[in-house]
Amino acid sequence: MKTVESSRLRVADDITQLVGETPILHFKRLVPRGAADVYAKLEYLNPGGSVKDRAAIGIIRRAEEEGKLRPGGTIVEATAGNTGIGLALIGVNRGYRVALFVPERFSEEKVMIMRALSAEVTRTPDAEGMTGAIEQAKKMAASDP
Repeated sequence: MKTVESSRLRVADDITQLVGETPILHFKRLVPRGAADVYAKLEYLNPGGSVKDRAAIGIIRRAEEEGKLRPGGTIVEATAGNTGIGLALIGVNRGYRVALFVPERFSEEKVMIMRALSAEVTRTPDAEGMTGAIEQAKKMAASDP
């Protein structure tokens, strides 16, 4: 990653360089002076908008290292939203097909983001909950190793 000196902006060559590089904010007026030091890690500034980007990159890297995910392969996951966004963001960037299974009751807005990132999203019946999404993901993974 490069830093542009005139503005102190960091320029990333790959989106994965930005995951986890979130700032920490020191709140100086939240509590009385001397009572405590309060800090907040601003994880919403990850590229996918949540701390789940960290989990997604970890899942993908581990699968690659273990030989379970090869170039041109498919990432299959049951998700309620943020992990799916992270997997789509990073997986598609690395050239993988990303297939996500999301129960109908979960956020349509997150599904729209996943699809905008080129993930294939299958909505699963609400009555089956996450269990139904997991079962469908397992079936797909078994048929497309």
